[in-house]
Amino acid sequence: MAEVGSWEVGGACLHGNRVNNPAPCLRPAMALAPSPGAPSLPSLETSNDQIQIGSLKHILPKKRKTLAYQFSVGGHLSTWPAYASGQAILQSRKPCCLPEGRSKKQASLTIAKPRYLEELECYLRKELQSLDLTKENTQELKLQPYREIFEFFIEDFKTYKPLLSAIKNEYEVTLAHLREKIRSLEPLKAMLVSVSDECTRQIVALQEEEKAEITMLKKEKLYLLKLIDKMKEEKGSLQTQVNKLRKNVAKEYMRYINECDARKLLLADLNEMRNQQLEMSLRQVQDVKGEDLVKVTLALKIARQDLTKAQVELNTMKADYGDVVPRRDFESQEKKYSDLFEKMEVLQKDFDDLQREYDTLLEIHQETVEERDRFYNELQQVQRSSTPRPDWAKCAEVISGGPERWSYLEEGKTSDQLVDVLLEEIGTGVLKEKDSFPGLGKGDKVPVYLRYEGQVKNKKLNKKDVVNILKEIWKEKVSADLQKGKQSSLPEFFLSYLQKKYGDSSAFEWAYTIYENIKLYRSNEAMSLFYDILSGKVDEGLYHGQNQLIANLLKELMASDSSNSGTLMMEQFREVDVDDLKTAFCAIDPAIDDLTLDAYVCLAFQASREQWDQTGSLPVDTVVERLLAGDTKRIGARPEEIYTSLSERGEAGAYP
Repeated sequence: MAEVGSWEVGGACLHGNRVNNPAPCLRPAMALAPSPGAPSLPSLETSNDQIQIGSLKHILPKKRKTLAYQFSVGGHLSTWPAYASGQAILQSRKPCCLPEGRSKKQASLTIAKPRYLEELECYLRKELQSLDLTKENTQELKLQPYREIFEFFIEDFKTYKPLLSAIKNEYEVTLAHLREKIRSLEPLKAMLVSVSDECTRQIVALQEEEKAEITMLKKEKLYLLKLIDKMKEEKGSLQTQVNKLRKNVAKEYMRYINECDARKLLLADLNEMRNQQLEMSLRQVQDVKGEDLVKVTLALKIARQDLTKAQVELNTMKADYGDVVPRRDFESQEKKYSDLFEKMEVLQKDFDDLQREYDTLLEIHQETVEERDRFYNELQQVQRSSTPRPDWAKCAEVISGGPERWSYLEEGKTSDQLVDVLLEEIGTGVLKEKDSFPGLGKGDKVPVYLRYEGQVKNKKLNKKDVVNILKEIWKEKVSADLQKGKQSSLPEFFLSYLQKKYGDSSAFEWAYTIYENIKLYRSNEAMSLFYDILSGKVDEGLYHGQNQLIANLLKELMASDSSNSGTLMMEQFREVDVDDLKTAFCAIDPAIDDLTLDAYVCLAFQASREQWDQTGSLPVDTVVERLLAGDTKRIGARPEEIYTSLSERGEAGAYP
């Protein structure tokens, strides 16, 4: 096989139709040689170690227009390896080796860039510049010129066309597979948006509940702290009284001891004075009567013995009863001590109860803080993992009515509700364009009001017309049910009403038109409820219950409108009277007794039971403030305590 030249592709030297050496070449290779079956090149000459070739034309494929690239190297098919930067052309030698003795300096000579490469680059630049990069599929548009260049490259390299085509096809298959996978993941966006909105709504609701509960706990905590401080003050006051009484008792004891000592000294002085008086009387007796000295001496001795005996008894009694206080004082002090001790026990019991409640509140607060932190972390995780919220403002440009109507439609709605609004707007346009609906047939599974074969004419009703028809249907059905004394089926009555009003021939046209409209407008409460009842998703009693609820509410509002002005102020919804407060207490604490309930009502309205009729209504904030200022507490057990007790006994399943 003849080798016309050599070239370099991807760092490997190629000769003719085979690869000589997969290793990188040490020298730049010559231009591309023809492959088997390809047209032969023009005249090739070898002169001065260079390959001389004639002019060469390459006709390139086209896209949307015929575009040919031609080039001629003027007798020289130049080579251009990746490291080339000069204009020189190496002498023709063997492609992958240098002759012995040839210096490396000669091998480093550079060559000019091939014209074919320049033409391809020029074509690529022009194609890229002509693209409109403002469209959505910019990357697809940019890929197309590169695809065309690669196809040109495959067409010129005939020998490697199968391999390069296989590589290109494999890339195309992979891109198609990835596009299909991306399209399959598109529906997940809407689901992620819905999940994100639901999580956000739940978190906001939990935060609101937690905020209210924390506020209530803080108020209760402040009240308990004030009560504890008050108890501490009372305890300190009682302790001060006890200390004062102890000092008084000690003072009285010292006074009694001093009086005892003074009494002893007084008795000694009296005895001495008595002895002196006796001696003086004896002297006087001796002087006056001249009695016998022996007799007097004996009498004095006996008297002194009696005195000594009496003195011993007196000292014994003083020793035995010197520290004894009078019984009257003792009983008085004992009574005071008993009263103080009882008060101290009551205060200590109240203090222990408050301490337990305070500890419980601390535990609840800690659990609340932990739960709040957990919810906050979950919120952060959801916000990081969820997809960004769509820019709904873009819809204002495509919705009929412009930004003003879109602002009215999107006010107060979630992303899921906005999707329903968009679907309704799109469906409205589709319904207006439809001239007829395909009949669903007359099978048993088809609702009775849709059993029709063939095409059904679209009456093209607007939302207002449909709502008026539904109101008329409800009115007629309620009247018919009252006459019959029983409730009829809405689907059957729906068809009979249309047949009676519009005739058998047009009844199904009206039925299909109304059905498609109420199925589309899910944001309209009247149409949505009628569709759910008509399709069997909701019982008809829901409609009548809502009407009764609205009637009762209207009746109460009219009763509250004493001036018949047709409007009520917000303040009228924040007033509470005696009956409202009693009802609220009984609902919160069913175990409360009548006496306690009356006491709480008197505290809230600051009036006796006889004056309740004259109190009228008070703001809720004022009532709550007065109740917090008093000793207000729950009589019965809390719901969580009941549930805990039932859980311990294994009866929690019976408690809702």
